[in-house]
Amino acid sequence: MDTKTYLEKIIIGCKKGNVLHQELLYKHFYGYALSICRLYTYSNDDAVSILNDSFLKVFSSIKKKGFNNNIPFKNWLRRILINTAIDNYRKNVKHYYHLEVENEEHIYADSDVIDDLAFKDILKLLDQLPEMHRIVFNLHEIQGFNHKEISEKLKIAESTSRVFLTRAKKKLRILIDKNF
Repeated sequence: MDTKTYLEKIIIGCKKGNVLHQELLYKHFYGYALSICRLYTYSNDDAVSILNDSFLKVFSSIKKKGFNNNIPFKNWLRRILINTAIDNYRKNVKHYYHLEVENEEHIYADSDVIDDLAFKDILKLLDQLPEMHRIVFNLHEIQGFNHKEISEKLKIAESTSRVFLTRAKKKLRILIDKNF
């Protein structure tokens, strides 16, 4: 059985509320989903929490509305994961302390160093960014959203999105030079 057929059978089982099929779907996409969630938080525990909240939304939506087969399931899941991560940020924003570092010197990172970075190294760098800079960077550079979409999702001005992205890139250049 090919992957597409296998996934279709699992989704049909999820529509019926079958717990075994929900578990299979969860396990099938766990690694993919966790990698996306981890981009939007500082800890693996928080990423797993976002992942679990996302899958609860997935199962509820599949059961109530069904799944529209016109779009790939993985894309639909990705959208839910990102939106849940943003919701989590909004819910906890009052707990975050934002430290803005101004007057940083301009440093350009060696592109060979960037090519040699592993995923865990990139996560360590992203973990050092302020929360909003990290979210905007992930949405724009990794997920491919434009500034208008980011401003709508985060309820900020497009210009603010651009500023956060510029600051994130600047800080990442400094961190790369400092650490690598």
